[in-house]
Amino acid sequence: MSLAIVYCRASSGIVSPLVIVETHLSPGLPGLSIVGLPETAVKESKDRVRSALMNSHFEFPSRRITVNLAPADLPKEGGRFDLPIALGILAASRQIPMNRLGFYEFMGELALTGELRSISGVLPAVLAAQKEGRCLIIPEANAGEGALVKNASVLAAQHLLAVCAYLKGECDLGDGKTQAPKLSVNLEPVADMADVSGQLQAKRALEIVAAGKHSLIFIGPPGTGKTMLANRLPSILPPLTDTQALEAAAVASMSASGFDLNHWQQIPFRSPHHTASSAALVGGGRPPRPGEISMAHQGVLFLDELPEFSRYVLESLREPLESGLITISRAAFQTSFPAKFQLIAAMNPCPCGFVGNPYHDCRCTAEQIQKYLAKLTGPFIDRIDMQVEVPALPAEVLARADQELTEKSEVIRQRVIMARQRQYQRQGKCNADLNVAELKSIKILHPEAQSILQSVMEKFHFSARIYHRILKVALTIADLKGQDLIQAAEIGEALLYRCLDKQKSLFRSL
Repeated sequence: MSLAIVYCRASSGIVSPLVIVETHLSPGLPGLSIVGLPETAVKESKDRVRSALMNSHFEFPSRRITVNLAPADLPKEGGRFDLPIALGILAASRQIPMNRLGFYEFMGELALTGELRSISGVLPAVLAAQKEGRCLIIPEANAGEGALVKNASVLAAQHLLAVCAYLKGECDLGDGKTQAPKLSVNLEPVADMADVSGQLQAKRALEIVAAGKHSLIFIGPPGTGKTMLANRLPSILPPLTDTQALEAAAVASMSASGFDLNHWQQIPFRSPHHTASSAALVGGGRPPRPGEISMAHQGVLFLDELPEFSRYVLESLREPLESGLITISRAAFQTSFPAKFQLIAAMNPCPCGFVGNPYHDCRCTAEQIQKYLAKLTGPFIDRIDMQVEVPALPAEVLARADQELTEKSEVIRQRVIMARQRQYQRQGKCNADLNVAELKSIKILHPEAQSILQSVMEKFHFSARIYHRILKVALTIADLKGQDLIQAAEIGEALLYRCLDKQKSLFRSL
């Protein structure tokens, strides 16, 4: 029988669906046709495969060759199908045995010499092959990335000849067990919280954000340290677990730049420019690639000069902030990427940045300020847990702060880790990830604190979403203190971190 079946994996978002490469040799005019919704790069594989087989001293069959990539309705992109197509032709023409092909999956792009070149999206393919109980054979250049998945069966080869010799039993590519790559990654962040002079309230807010995984907006004039503080958030966050690091690496593996092994277990920190388009943040393209939102998965997305982003871009953040997932829907495909990130933003209080600043005169009119703030819609602001003012400090205060000893990031991080441990012991997740039902099931609110929160809600007409977010922030403050119950002091502090509503009211009165 001149029919061979080889298993491979396609790329579709963060998942890697199975593709069955069926190769059939039949009488007729010599030729090679590939069917099954192949893109241009896959169609061109016929020339790469032909040259690779001939330069590797194999016989290219002078028969009618039909390669079917099933399922037929799944788009196939990239050069990852070169290796399985070549092996299918060799197996169908009896140049290599078929009996071992069913135990393996193959991925790799072929050079004209037969060498295997690296491909993207290896991590999702390794995870999928592990669930199916098959060994995945990949290019040597992707060996380190594939070995990140513990207990996965992954083999790596440099050349088509090595893969064929292994299938014939003439050589051994390895024992089929992954070994963790030897990485010398410095997980300690360079930037330290001790570098920030003064701004005690902003530092306290950043600690609460890290402990509860909340979102935050810094509001203040230029040069007060908003960006400096945001850049130091990863230094006080708990280190990533192996599962979280693997999820972040899998998303990076799907990006155009691929995953860098030197970034293993580093907390993702993405800071796109305010001119970035909605597609750059959300993702898209053909094939679909993750955007900045997904690249910040299990990490931090920092948006500096928040009102300078287009309103359409900011509105695209609303659903991922709630669901932790971004779905890209187009006419020809629908792809989902994970997007569990912490949103940290910084903004000036007005276009010039100096409204309410006693040391500089503001030249903005009330209409300009209102138009500036109108870019941040109510539904978007409601989804931000904390809004913190970062004021300008007098010179004497800065000089005194420089002489005082401030806490290093490692000290703050230990408190954050202890607060996170309390949250996982109580509910199995961070406070920011609690839904309404889970929040109600936790008896956490003192009657006096309930009375204060109710009166504030009636006075400022806060929405139900704001009510629950205030509760979550107060719960994180209680966790940092080691308390099981939210007291009036925690509610009072949580209410301090809603300054943008007060700021808007002030601007409307100007």
